[in-house]
Amino acid sequence: MKLKGVLVRMAGCRPVVEVVRLGLRSYQEALRLQQVFVNRHRSGPAHALLLCQHPPVYTTGIRNKPYPEPLLDRLRLLGADVHRTNRGGLITFHGPGQLVCYPVLNLGGFKKSVRWYVGQLEETVIDLCRRFGIDASTSPHTGVWVGENKICAIGIHCGRYVTSHGLALNCNTDLSWFQHIVPCGIEGKGVTSLSAELQRNVTVEETVPHLLDAFAHLFHCELTEAPQSLQDAAETSPGRT
Repeated sequence: MKLKGVLVRMAGCRPVVEVVRLGLRSYQEALRLQQVFVNRHRSGPAHALLLCQHPPVYTTGIRNKPYPEPLLDRLRLLGADVHRTNRGGLITFHGPGQLVCYPVLNLGGFKKSVRWYVGQLEETVIDLCRRFGIDASTSPHTGVWVGENKICAIGIHCGRYVTSHGLALNCNTDLSWFQHIVPCGIEGKGVTSLSAELQRNVTVEETVPHLLDAFAHLFHCELTEAPQSLQDAAETSPGRT
């Protein structure tokens, strides 16, 4: 998907969201970069969509009680990092083959409703799955599901209506990593991926254009590639809160 390189910010236009492609990044580095982009909103609207993959990592949300250290050590022995975060939700896994999307938006430019925002993220992934011929849906549990199996986890943070964290869509993820946890704390449910549903290899690279199309449609926004100068500045910023 080729995005327009010229931003038009005339009154009445759709919000402009800059797409930042981070590639494979450690979870800690992605947290730092999110904070850099959150800080940009202090001087005005600066919507961004950060796309990346992570090396194997288990993350816990604010709904989790502290995990016993022996359990965390067992997860680390698998070769994964472990991080506690300020997002909503419970424990989940991120790893290669998973498309992770961190929208850093000021909801004042969209709709000041966290419930609306989470619903739009879910509908974005449902639209994406439909483009692949997969019948996905929501459930009483946050995220996107194919039958009884979760295909996309969603966990966000929102401070002063500026969002961070986001969604993690399984493309060709090694799903065996999920066997060591109760994903998102939901007993009796499984996980799936685009590749598992279609019985072929669906890469993150193949999936990204569909995500961007669906996001632009559901959020009624214009997407543009972030200039390299912006990414270079973010790389060197300390990302303090």
